[in-house]
Amino acid sequence: VQLQASGGGLVQAGGSLRLSCAVSGRTFSSNDMGWFRQAPGKEREFVAAANWNGGNTYYADSVKGRFTISRDNSKSTVYLQMNSLKPDDTAVYYCAARPTRHIGRYYKADLYDAWGKGTQVTVSS
Repeated sequence: VQLQASGGGLVQAGGSLRLSCAVSGRTFSSNDMGWFRQAPGKEREFVAAANWNGGNTYYADSVKGRFTISRDNSKSTVYLQMNSLKPDDTAVYYCAARPTRHIGRYYKADLYDAWGKGTQVTVSS
């Protein structure tokens, strides 16, 4: 399975970016999808997740109300729309996939068995 994230870049505080993650080599609808991020010197943290059909979504408190995760199963792609960006959002963002047999605990990185290489998001103040 391959996950290819894109859409990162440099943006000013208050701006927006949309990340995309295309998945191949696995039946996309058989996977829950998540976004995680890791800032320099910090541990990787959960950002958002969507269940197999996008009907249920989950967010870290730090991004709730600003970020939106969505997925298009016809395109095998998951998105992360990021609005009102803050300098603290600066990080490498990773998309990840996990089998739908897992129940809940979308924030647990070790339940995801496939990861993309990450895309850099830098928010300037």
